[in-house]
Amino acid sequence: MHNNTFEIVRAVIRNRRSTKAAAMNGLLIPENELEELLELAHWAPTHGRTEPWHFIVYEGAALKQFGQTHAAMYWQHTPEEKRNEASRDKLLHAVDKASHLLVAVMKRGANPKIPVLEEIAACSAAIENILLGATALGIASFWNSGGMTHHAALKEHLGLTADDMVLGLIYLGYTDEVKEGKRNTVIEDKVTRMK
Repeated sequence: MHNNTFEIVRAVIRNRRSTKAAAMNGLLIPENELEELLELAHWAPTHGRTEPWHFIVYEGAALKQFGQTHAAMYWQHTPEEKRNEASRDKLLHAVDKASHLLVAVMKRGANPKIPVLEEIAACSAAIENILLGATALGIASFWNSGGMTHHAALKEHLGLTADDMVLGLIYLGYTDEVKEGKRNTVIEDKVTRMK
Protein backbone atom coordinates (compact mmCIF):
# COMPACT_ATOMS: atom_id res chain seq x y z
CA MET A 1 0.00 0.00 0.00
CA HIS A 2 1.36 3.40 -1.02
CA ASN A 3 1.29 6.42 1.20
CA ASN A 4 0.34 9.86 -0.07
CA THR A 5 3.96 11.09 -0.18
CA PHE A 6 4.96 8.32 -2.58
CA GLU A 7 1.99 9.10 -4.83
CA ILE A 8 3.02 12.77 -4.99
CA VAL A 9 6.66 11.95 -5.73
CA ARG A 10 5.65 9.42 -8.39
CA ALA A 11 3.33 11.92 -10.07
CA VAL A 12 6.04 14.59 -10.17
CA ILE A 13 8.62 12.19 -11.61
CA ARG A 14 6.24 10.81 -14.23
CA ASN A 15 5.00 14.28 -15.24
CA ARG A 16 8.43 15.85 -15.71
CA ARG A 17 8.96 16.88 -19.32
CA SER A 18 11.70 18.64 -21.23
CA THR A 19 10.41 21.87 -22.71
CA LYS A 20 12.73 23.51 -25.21
CA ALA A 21 13.46 27.15 -24.48
CA ALA A 22 11.75 28.21 -27.72
CA ALA A 23 8.46 26.75 -26.37
CA MET A 24 8.59 28.85 -23.20
CA ASN A 25 6.32 31.90 -23.03
CA GLY A 26 8.42 34.61 -21.40
CA LEU A 27 6.70 34.70 -18.00
CA LEU A 28 9.08 35.19 -15.09
CA ILE A 29 9.63 32.81 -12.20
CA PRO A 30 9.22 34.44 -8.78
CA GLU A 31 12.58 34.86 -7.03
CA ASN A 32 11.50 32.85 -3.99
CA GLU A 33 10.63 29.84 -6.18
CA LEU A 34 14.01 29.99 -7.92
CA GLU A 35 15.68 30.02 -4.50
CA GLU A 36 13.61 26.99 -3.47
CA LEU A 37 14.75 25.09 -6.55
CA LEU A 38 18.40 25.86 -5.83
CA GLU A 39 17.90 24.71 -2.24
CA LEU A 40 16.52 21.39 -3.54
CA ALA A 41 19.69 20.96 -5.61
CA HIS A 42 21.73 21.40 -2.46
CA TRP A 43 20.15 18.25 -0.97
CA ALA A 44 21.41 15.88 -3.68
CA PRO A 45 23.40 12.82 -2.56
CA THR A 46 27.14 13.46 -2.44
CA HIS A 47 30.00 11.09 -1.62
CA GLY A 48 32.17 12.45 1.16
CA ARG A 49 29.94 15.53 1.37
CA THR A 50 31.99 17.19 -1.35
CA GLU A 51 28.84 18.97 -2.67
CA PRO A 52 30.47 19.58 -6.08
CA TRP A 53 27.51 21.34 -7.70
CA HIS A 54 27.67 25.00 -8.61
CA PHE A 55 25.06 27.00 -10.52
CA ILE A 56 25.66 30.23 -12.40
CA VAL A 57 22.28 31.96 -12.63
CA TYR A 58 21.46 34.24 -15.56
CA GLU A 59 18.38 36.45 -15.62
CA GLY A 60 17.25 39.76 -17.12
CA ALA A 61 19.92 41.64 -19.07
CA ALA A 62 22.58 39.06 -18.13
CA LEU A 63 20.43 36.32 -19.70
CA LYS A 64 20.21 38.23 -23.00
CA GLN A 65 23.96 38.86 -22.88
CA PHE A 66 24.60 35.15 -22.38
CA GLY A 67 22.67 34.42 -25.58
CA GLN A 68 24.83 36.88 -27.50
CA THR A 69 28.03 35.54 -25.97
CA HIS A 70 27.04 31.92 -26.62
CA ALA A 71 26.25 32.61 -30.27
CA ALA A 72 29.49 34.55 -30.80
CA MET A 73 31.49 31.82 -29.07
CA TYR A 74 29.95 29.18 -31.35
CA TRP A 75 30.82 31.22 -34.44
CA GLN A 76 34.39 31.90 -33.31
CA HIS A 77 35.22 28.33 -32.24
CA THR A 78 33.45 26.29 -34.91
CA PRO A 79 35.37 25.51 -38.11
CA GLU A 80 34.02 27.51 -41.04
CA GLU A 81 32.95 24.39 -42.94
CA LYS A 82 30.86 23.17 -39.96
CA ARG A 83 29.25 26.35 -38.67
CA ASN A 84 26.02 27.78 -39.97
CA GLU A 85 23.92 30.86 -39.31
CA ALA A 86 20.82 28.87 -38.30
CA SER A 87 22.72 27.23 -35.42
CA ARG A 88 24.17 30.57 -34.36
CA ASP A 89 20.74 32.22 -34.41
CA LYS A 90 19.27 29.35 -32.40
CA LEU A 91 21.85 29.91 -29.66
CA LEU A 92 21.34 33.68 -29.81
CA HIS A 93 17.57 33.39 -29.35
CA ALA A 94 17.43 30.35 -27.02
CA VAL A 95 17.22 32.75 -24.07
CA ASP A 96 14.45 34.95 -25.50
CA LYS A 97 11.48 33.28 -23.77
CA ALA A 98 13.20 31.70 -20.79
CA SER A 99 12.87 33.24 -17.35
CA HIS A 100 16.26 32.02 -16.12
CA LEU A 101 19.24 30.03 -17.29
CA LEU A 102 21.33 28.00 -14.88
CA VAL A 103 24.76 26.89 -16.02
CA ALA A 104 25.25 23.66 -14.06
CA VAL A 105 28.88 23.08 -13.14
CA MET A 106 30.72 20.25 -11.43
CA LYS A 107 33.45 21.97 -9.42
CA ARG A 108 36.09 19.39 -8.59
CA GLY A 109 36.77 19.23 -4.88
CA ALA A 110 40.11 18.86 -3.14
CA ASN A 111 39.57 15.22 -2.14
CA PRO A 112 41.28 13.05 -4.80
CA LYS A 113 39.79 9.90 -3.25
CA ILE A 114 36.38 10.82 -4.69
CA PRO A 115 36.25 9.62 -8.32
CA VAL A 116 35.32 12.26 -10.92
CA LEU A 117 32.45 10.05 -12.06
CA GLU A 118 30.89 10.26 -8.61
CA GLU A 119 31.18 14.05 -8.59
CA ILE A 120 29.44 14.15 -11.98
CA ALA A 121 26.74 11.83 -10.65
CA ALA A 122 26.19 14.05 -7.60
CA CYS A 123 25.80 17.11 -9.81
CA SER A 124 23.42 15.24 -12.10
CA ALA A 125 21.32 14.36 -9.06
CA ALA A 126 21.32 18.03 -8.06
CA ILE A 127 20.13 18.97 -11.54
CA GLU A 128 17.37 16.35 -11.39
CA ASN A 129 16.25 17.78 -8.05
CA ILE A 130 15.83 21.16 -9.78
CA LEU A 131 13.91 19.62 -12.69
CA LEU A 132 11.56 17.72 -10.38
CA GLY A 133 11.04 20.74 -8.14
CA ALA A 134 10.27 22.84 -11.21
CA THR A 135 7.69 20.29 -12.34
CA ALA A 136 6.05 20.39 -8.90
CA LEU A 137 5.84 24.20 -9.16
CA GLY A 138 4.45 24.18 -12.71
CA ILE A 139 7.72 25.52 -14.12
CA ALA A 140 8.96 24.29 -17.50
CA SER A 141 12.56 23.13 -17.74
CA PHE A 142 15.10 22.00 -20.30
CA TRP A 143 18.50 20.42 -19.55
CA ASN A 144 20.51 21.28 -22.65
CA SER A 145 24.00 20.11 -23.53
CA GLY A 146 24.20 21.63 -27.00
CA GLY A 147 26.06 24.58 -28.40
CA MET A 148 29.28 25.30 -26.54
CA THR A 149 28.27 23.53 -23.32
CA HIS A 150 31.24 21.14 -23.34
CA HIS A 151 33.71 23.40 -25.13
CA ALA A 152 36.82 24.76 -23.41
CA ALA A 153 35.88 28.28 -24.53
CA LEU A 154 32.80 28.30 -22.30
CA LYS A 155 34.81 27.04 -19.32
CA GLU A 156 37.32 29.81 -19.89
CA HIS A 157 34.56 32.42 -20.23
CA LEU A 158 33.07 31.27 -16.92
CA GLY A 159 36.43 31.30 -15.16
CA LEU A 160 36.38 27.57 -14.41
CA THR A 161 39.42 25.43 -13.75
CA ALA A 162 40.63 22.59 -15.97
CA ASP A 163 39.12 20.06 -13.54
CA ASP A 164 35.67 21.68 -13.48
CA MET A 165 33.00 20.54 -15.94
CA VAL A 166 29.94 22.25 -17.38
CA LEU A 167 27.21 19.59 -17.22
CA GLY A 168 24.48 21.53 -18.92
CA LEU A 169 22.49 24.67 -19.50
CA ILE A 170 19.22 24.51 -17.56
CA TYR A 171 16.54 26.71 -19.09
CA LEU A 172 13.65 27.54 -16.76
CA GLY A 173 10.39 29.32 -17.49
CA TYR A 174 6.76 28.66 -18.24
CA THR A 175 5.04 27.12 -21.24
CA ASP A 176 1.59 26.76 -22.72
CA GLU A 177 2.69 23.49 -24.33
CA VAL A 178 1.26 20.20 -23.08
CA LYS A 179 3.38 17.12 -23.74
CA GLU A 180 2.67 13.45 -23.20
CA GLY A 181 5.41 11.32 -21.74
CA LYS A 182 6.66 8.14 -23.34
CA ARG A 183 9.33 5.49 -22.87
CA ASN A 184 10.74 3.40 -25.70
CA THR A 185 10.73 0.18 -23.70
CA VAL A 186 9.35 -1.19 -20.45
CA ILE A 187 11.39 -1.25 -17.24
CA GLU A 188 11.48 -5.06 -17.23
CA ASP A 189 13.76 -4.86 -20.29
CA LYS A 190 16.32 -2.94 -18.24
CA VAL A 191 16.31 -4.93 -15.01
CA THR A 192 18.11 -8.17 -14.22
CA ARG A 193 16.89 -9.84 -11.04
CA MET A 194 19.21 -12.12 -9.13
CA LYS A 195 17.67 -14.46 -6.56
